[in-house]
Amino acid sequence: MSSSTHDHPLPPPRIEEVSDGVYAYLQPDGSWWINNTGFLAGRRGVICVDACSTERRTRAFREAVGTVSDRPITTLINTHHHGDHTFGNWLFPEATIVGHEGVREQIIADGVPSYLGAWSPDVDWGHQDPVPPFLTYTEGVTVHSDDLRCEVRHVGVAAHTTNDSYVWIPERQLLFSGDLVFNGGTPFVMMGSVAGAIQAVEHLRGLGAQTIVPGHGGVCGPEVYDRVEGYLRFVQETARRGKEAGLTPLETARETDLGEWAGLLDSERIVGNLHRAYAELDGQPLGAPIDLAAAVFDMITYNGGRPLSCLA
Repeated sequence: MSSSTHDHPLPPPRIEEVSDGVYAYLQPDGSWWINNTGFLAGRRGVICVDACSTERRTRAFREAVGTVSDRPITTLINTHHHGDHTFGNWLFPEATIVGHEGVREQIIADGVPSYLGAWSPDVDWGHQDPVPPFLTYTEGVTVHSDDLRCEVRHVGVAAHTTNDSYVWIPERQLLFSGDLVFNGGTPFVMMGSVAGAIQAVEHLRGLGAQTIVPGHGGVCGPEVYDRVEGYLRFVQETARRGKEAGLTPLETARETDLGEWAGLLDSERIVGNLHRAYAELDGQPLGAPIDLAAAVFDMITYNGGRPLSCLA
């Protein structure tokens, strides 16, 4: 069952300076739709990494930026298309919104996604106006905060989604990973690839980051990679056993002891991840379309038929 339900209120978001002039904006508890963002405060302007899921949370993020810098927000980078990182794009009218071509395509295709009904009806999303990036790339782009070089790179494979990018600041050995890394939450690859996510972790390892701002959870170091990869390999092995036994992804999840992974937030993601892993065992290309509605329905069923927990 979902392990993300907590008594209200959640701890407030906080700013953490992770390097000189570079800030993580951390939103506890990091469960469904509660993501991290960040920003670089330069002399002439601010570069933001991702927006938030709700109007209230994105406005609070902007206010937090204003407590650090009185410079305009010139740039907003989207690490991928999911709404917890992009629904707030419309609240940055002055900024150049930057993202992978696939981010733009998916936001336009999804509009306001119909699958929001899978989560708690109590979520106050606020006004929703899907705004895609209007400066796009296929492999990457480099932005500069004053003299600080920030490499925005598509990871090159379907992983969390098919359009994941990270923001790498080599001079500081600092990485904004987007949702390629979850710290304390269950990695989620239903819209991407299990095998590709493992490849992505190996790619990120090779960068040599010492400080990582994950898409969800606290700031961490490279030790987080082992946890993410370990869970993903657990999904692959669980899928192999279930498929050999003739079980559906939901049946496999119900018969599986999550063991060391049981304490991760949003544990029902095992079901969506197994749907993806089954497709890969069937020989589908990494990131190929699957029946997402069926996978989400199975996650709800695994969750006792209740909407998925969301405290955003």
